[in-house]
Amino acid sequence: MNADWALVASGLLTIVTAATPLVLASTGELVAEKSGVLNLGVEGMMVVGAIVAFMVGVETGNGALGALAGAAAGAAMSLLFAVLTLTLLANQVATGLALTLFGLGLSALLGRPYVGAVFVGLPDLWLGLDPLVWLSLALVAGVAWFLQFTRAGLILRAVGENHQAAHDIGYPVIAIRYGAVAFGGALSGLGGAYLSLAYTPLWIENMTAGRGWIALALVVFAAWRPWRVIVGAYLFGGITIIQLHAQGAGLPLPPQLLSMLPYVVTIVVLAAISRGAVRGRLNAPASLGKVFHASG
Repeated sequence: MNADWALVASGLLTIVTAATPLVLASTGELVAEKSGVLNLGVEGMMVVGAIVAFMVGVETGNGALGALAGAAAGAAMSLLFAVLTLTLLANQVATGLALTLFGLGLSALLGRPYVGAVFVGLPDLWLGLDPLVWLSLALVAGVAWFLQFTRAGLILRAVGENHQAAHDIGYPVIAIRYGAVAFGGALSGLGGAYLSLAYTPLWIENMTAGRGWIALALVVFAAWRPWRVIVGAYLFGGITIIQLHAQGAGLPLPPQLLSMLPYVVTIVVLAAISRGAVRGRLNAPASLGKVFHASG
């Protein structure tokens, strides 16, 4: 019986760690989208955060500095997106896609000298989980509280719902969106940092493996509500672990098919939401992805 419980506990811990990058990235993107900005560059911000964190972690031997560097790199990438879309009024969808491509190329270039290097990993804090796992849970709670119970959170939501009305009553729409986008980028970078510093403490090109796209889907799956992000992230984390165990158990299925499973589920979830969950669609910020002209 004790062995069974140990196996269950080990499986749950594995699911939690697999889900942590998704929790971080999707929570950050949720805040950006609540302000009315659609940033499809989550994958690019995550992978740049992963390589910068790994570089700093290897060179300094300090995981905390590496995590901070990864968050800063993600924020810097997001600010590039913000300048192009909020100041220069470039298309948000096209710019986000370009940001992902840029991030993938930049990370491959920066990471070339670090292929084969190994980081010691992050120490466990409590219950066998490292500090970034607990930080991810605290961030979800903090974002939920901020959006629901603070004046600043109400203003951010107002900007996302009707940016022109918010501007007319004196709120700095562009500045608020810059802050939300930077916060989202920092959490995406931190999610990437978790991958390279804790989950698999080494560098592999394109190691995010589409997690940025899953994080984007999770925001919709959660209907733009922070607590639902955790449920969705742990669900997808569980699917990821199941397909890995299925491969290890030698199921007579092509490994490529099993590796596709999390992404197939992502597509199915998005299709189901778009067809049936009307309330989920209506909960999307009304100004999401729309260009704001301050002079308008």
